[in-house]
Amino acid sequence: MLNNVPKTSNVMDTYSSFPVKFKYGKGVWLYDENGKKYLDALCGISVTNLGHCHPSVTSAIQKQANELLHTSNLYKISAQENLAKKLCQIGKMDNVFFSNSGSEANETAIKLARLKASKDGIKEPIILSMSGSWHGRTLATLTATGNAKIKEGFGPLPKGFVCVKFNDTALLKSVFDEYGENICAVIIEVIQGESGINLAAPEYLQNLQKLCKENDSLFMVDEVQCGNGRCGNYFAFQKFDLMPDVVTTAKGLANGVPIGACLAKGIAADILTPGTHGSTFGGNPIACSAALASIDFIERNGIIQNASDTGELMIKKFKAKLAAQTDVVDIRGRGLMIGIELNRDCSELFQIALEDGLLINVTNNNIIRLLPPLIISNFEADIVVNKLCKLVLNFLKK
Repeated sequence: MLNNVPKTSNVMDTYSSFPVKFKYGKGVWLYDENGKKYLDALCGISVTNLGHCHPSVTSAIQKQANELLHTSNLYKISAQENLAKKLCQIGKMDNVFFSNSGSEANETAIKLARLKASKDGIKEPIILSMSGSWHGRTLATLTATGNAKIKEGFGPLPKGFVCVKFNDTALLKSVFDEYGENICAVIIEVIQGESGINLAAPEYLQNLQKLCKENDSLFMVDEVQCGNGRCGNYFAFQKFDLMPDVVTTAKGLANGVPIGACLAKGIAADILTPGTHGSTFGGNPIACSAALASIDFIERNGIIQNASDTGELMIKKFKAKLAAQTDVVDIRGRGLMIGIELNRDCSELFQIALEDGLLINVTNNNIIRLLPPLIISNFEADIVVNKLCKLVLNFLKK
């Protein structure tokens, strides 16, 4: 086993890291210091959507690094303006604020909502979020997150957040009735990742958007994990004929280069003005160039369709191979965002799979989460399915 290894690093101990060091990667594969090969079915938690060392992204990074690394947002940045234009075209939004992570993108959305509330004369603004959600680890975003465990020890937390049960339209209506005009915004993931690939019902999303519109509340969609082509559309909300006021994304946007983005539309696009928000490194030339190269490759090579088709095929094969297992509660997902829920704690499968050359994740203790690169081939997808099914079947025999 690989855990319980004595600490020898000066890195702050905020992750339960396994002592495997990857030396290089190519496509869906990673190689450790000993030359062992691993199929990466997690891609840095939905980050390296185009796989490792993608030539288009690498070339864009190298070209930009040879020209300019940083000037600050006190000056215009061409790559930033081009990326903003591209994202607005894709999402039918009006403008973008760039940051360095998903947490920062969601922090921007929260500040935007609070500032709008202040301008509207709302003295006690409330932002609704959902049970099981994950929006980040800053004080505001962890408060919005529907996970009590990550909040422990960080109080007093910011006020003005109310968490409601996910996918419960009747409860949602009652909450709007209770808090009324104080609800300045709602933030939601249309597909929750950290709590186990939970899909919002289409009618729930439509009702939520309608309630937001009727109550002048900003409809804010968190696409940090499920966006950037992973779920069969560039943004997952696009499948449901939704039109959010705010969209946040990060992770797979630049294929591994840190970047976050908060997109806004309509009245939400006019809230943040000079001096109200900023980021030293947000929207820097390197990150924006990498993101532009990633989007360009995705659009030109049918990557979103591949994610949709391959994900659907993988889910179908998982269901066929595990159909007889009553201990498998559910197999669900959309595109290449897949969850396999067991009726027991299966956290040890993370390590067992690692030893077998397969990178997966176990979230919420009992849900195997798969987030493979969007470029994965059917052959590579079959390797994931066959390896994982074998591991699950062996685990369930214990």
